Amino acid sequence: MIKQVLIGILCGAAVLTAGILIGHYGISKGSSAAPSWVMDVAKDVDEGFIEKFLSEVNNIQIQENLRELTKVPHMATTAGDEQTVQLMLKRWQDPDSGLDKAWREEYMVYLSFPDPKNPNKVTVVSPSDAVLHTAREKEKSYTPDQDDPEVVQPYAAYSPAGHPKGKLVYANQGKTSDYQKLNDTVDLRGTIAITRYGGVGRAAKAINAAPFGVLGVLVYTDPLDINDGLMSDANETYPHSWYMPPSGVERGSFNTDYGDLLTPYLAAKEETYRIPAKNITGIPPIPIQPIGFEDAYILICELGGEGAPAEWQGAFNCSYNFGGPGFKPTSAFNNSDVKLDIFNHEEVKNSSNVMGVIRGSVEPDRYVIYGNHRDSWVHGAIDPSSGTSVMLELSRVLGMMVKQGKWRPRRSIIFGSWGAEEFGLIGSAEYTEQYFTKLSERTIAYINVDIAVFANATLRASGMPSIQNVVFKAAKQVDAPGLDSTSVYDNWIRYSNRTSPGHGTIPRMGYLTGAGSDYAAFVHYLGITSMDISYTYDRSKTNARIYPAYHTAYDTFDYSSKFIDPGFFSHQAIARTAGNVLIRLADSLLVPLNCSDYAETLEDYLNTAVTLYQAQLQTKNISMEPLKRAVVGFRSAASHLDQVIHSSDLANETPLKVRRINDQLMLLDRAFLNPLAFPDKYAFRHVIWASSSAGKPTFPGLADAYAKAESSGQASDWDKVHYHLSVLSQAIDGAADTLVDVI
Repeated sequence: MIKQVLIGILCGAAVLTAGILIGHYGISKGSSAAPSWVMDVAKDVDEGFIEKFLSEVNNIQIQENLRELTKVPHMATTAGDEQTVQLMLKRWQDPDSGLDKAWREEYMVYLSFPDPKNPNKVTVVSPSDAVLHTAREKEKSYTPDQDDPEVVQPYAAYSPAGHPKGKLVYANQGKTSDYQKLNDTVDLRGTIAITRYGGVGRAAKAINAAPFGVLGVLVYTDPLDINDGLMSDANETYPHSWYMPPSGVERGSFNTDYGDLLTPYLAAKEETYRIPAKNITGIPPIPIQPIGFEDAYILICELGGEGAPAEWQGAFNCSYNFGGPGFKPTSAFNNSDVKLDIFNHEEVKNSSNVMGVIRGSVEPDRYVIYGNHRDSWVHGAIDPSSGTSVMLELSRVLGMMVKQGKWRPRRSIIFGSWGAEEFGLIGSAEYTEQYFTKLSERTIAYINVDIAVFANATLRASGMPSIQNVVFKAAKQVDAPGLDSTSVYDNWIRYSNRTSPGHGTIPRMGYLTGAGSDYAAFVHYLGITSMDISYTYDRSKTNARIYPAYHTAYDTFDYSSKFIDPGFFSHQAIARTAGNVLIRLADSLLVPLNCSDYAETLEDYLNTAVTLYQAQLQTKNISMEPLKRAVVGFRSAASHLDQVIHSSDLANETPLKVRRINDQLMLLDRAFLNPLAFPDKYAFRHVIWASSSAGKPTFPGLADAYAKAESSGQASDWDKVHYHLSVLSQAIDGAADTLVDVI
């Protein structure tokens, strides 16, 4: 009996010991083999992968992309445009280097075209209607590119058709102040005005003219503004250099608002409600036509009347006169009129965006969007195909890594090849209208690379202040083209820098305050953190307001490869820098956005506003104290979030904490949206970055309201200043509240 009991005890002990051992080692073994998703959730950006990406980006591939993209003109909705659609789809659906998915997104959009059977004409006609001079209808040919039958005649998109005739006057840049000054000397009723590009938007040159009784407008590019004064194609301009030849004409869209003009705030699908065309605002009310400076020279140098002010003078070797109105008594054009015969027409046409996606592995519902438009005015080697050639190379390298199973981003990457941008940012705007809610709630950032390379001297970047740090980090890892042992960052800081209270001397980044490219809808309408990046020229060596072949028939592969970026090394540097930023935004455990850099900009804007406005506002019993308190509060909240981030070991934190912080960073710019702040500015809702006509480096709504009130002196306008102070103060307070601990 005792023996049986002892045996039982020993057996029980053995079983218990075995159980303990099994349990111990089982638990130990189990704890070391966490589910794979745990490792994925905690993984940060792989610096080794970034180095691999940088080494794979190939300048020759970019060159060949550009050669392919510029074989034919590809204006929006033309056969050439469809060829580029098919090219994008083919590349992004490639089984070896394509994306996870690629497709086309179609919209029915309102566009404006000249009539190829009735070309627009500009003539000087005598009192008996004899034609004394006809402006060139087609740019001069230097290469076979200009002879392509699909090269569209220079025209002003959205100019109405018409046949105005009148005495010529010179109205400088066509600003309201220019017409007012001219009208003080010359009766503008029944005249034709010739203006130069710059100063105001294209459409404004005609919109500003109409109230003074002007019947039609001409616009040209003065050699002083684009060519550093050079004018001869015998040895000074293209094909001998990058400068615009005398017959070059800048085409463009002459509308004020962005997006499809018939479907405001709605995606332009086939069944979408459309407003009547007569209700469109922001387009020229009178005919307007661009011409080359060779014809502008003939017209301006024959003008009579008083001499224009010194600041109105250009590069022509004659006096720029106001016009009598009309020409000098000694001119062969004396008593003659200038006549515009404009045959433009509008139509609704199908335009496509081409979209592609690499699905995220951990947070597929968080998007980093990279985009550029695809359409051009003619061959568009620089605008936009430099950017498209870069995007194709960047997506090829990333797509290849995905197809080979070597990489997949944490967050989803969306590529957008936007259609009909040249007519008013249409493709990107329609995309944001169609997917407004999804993009608002899920988008980390938008990267815009339109003209990737204006020239080959230095980087230029603009964006929200919060994205500054990741751009700097990426630029430090890329070699500057043509310079040994110098990074893009170090080269950039030599050309353009500023002193930051927090960082010392750093490169100067610009802000996205207007609607110059496809970032507009993402910044102003959706409040998505955005950036625009390019390589550009040394501004100490040229006064060119943009690269001289802009929107002309000379923006070709020949022009780009000879005069803009021989070897395509600057294109390569942009692909590496923009791609580096893209990978970091898509792959970093913590979204690399810095709200303290935003605080610094708000403080700069506040200091400027106090200096410019406080004394006068005090006399109107309007206090700036709420705005001051709001900016101080934002700095405090930003510092608090920085402290939370720096004191956290995020790789070992609960994923929900990381997600919460990332959402705070992602949604910061949404907090600055106010849909009622700018009722006279279509789709501008961001109270920090809206466009401004005041020209002051401070809060745009406040600056514009103050300028108007100071000019008019009316109490209602000073009330608007107070209103904008309240809008700003409460928006900044609200943004600060998003950065503190969740209630």
